[in-house]
Amino acid sequence: MRTIKAQPFDFQFDPATTALVVIDMQRDFVERGGFGEALGNDVSLVRRAIEPCTALLKSAREAGLLVIHTREGHRDDLSDCLPAKRTRGGKTFIGEPGPMGRILVRGQPGHDIIPELAPQPGEPVIDKPGKGAFYATDLHLILQSHRIASLIICGVTTEVCVQSTAREANDRGYELVIPEDCCASYFPEFHQAALAMIKAQGAIVGWVSHSAEVIAALRP
Repeated sequence: MRTIKAQPFDFQFDPATTALVVIDMQRDFVERGGFGEALGNDVSLVRRAIEPCTALLKSAREAGLLVIHTREGHRDDLSDCLPAKRTRGGKTFIGEPGPMGRILVRGQPGHDIIPELAPQPGEPVIDKPGKGAFYATDLHLILQSHRIASLIICGVTTEVCVQSTAREANDRGYELVIPEDCCASYFPEFHQAALAMIKAQGAIVGWVSHSAEVIAALRP
């Protein structure tokens, strides 16, 4: 077993049964001209997570961890995007044309994962229609087939897709740790609040750490 220095106490994990899950590091969310900016957000706030995520991804690959990427997006006909989701935002809606193609539609340029964190051959990519990565996907099946027990979760945004995935994972029996610098939000106060909720009451959902601590624990 390895140990990651974390809050509210150290996180124990076995690299052989641990996966890194990179949540929604897509052009539509972290690049200029994407959905995030179209909603009036400052994408520089979420781009802060790119460099730490890149370092952690490199370390996880070198350690032989299962690496999984997720992308939020919808079918071309939007048949998997319920009105309750499509009409949220107030300015620009899912499926509308944008600078990087139709917003959050699979196959469009904006739906792609950013080049800095591009998946390598063999790394599963989960296309999800919702906030959480387990909803309407085969993520749980993939993790079970690899005998995964622990997750390192990073990506954007902290209070939405990262937290939703963490809570889904917790309900399915996975232990999880979130490196705080490897996730980000358009609203820094939401980032901090979400992490506080994750680690509250003795890691009621999971643990919070830092990329440097995770990388140190992954070294031979």
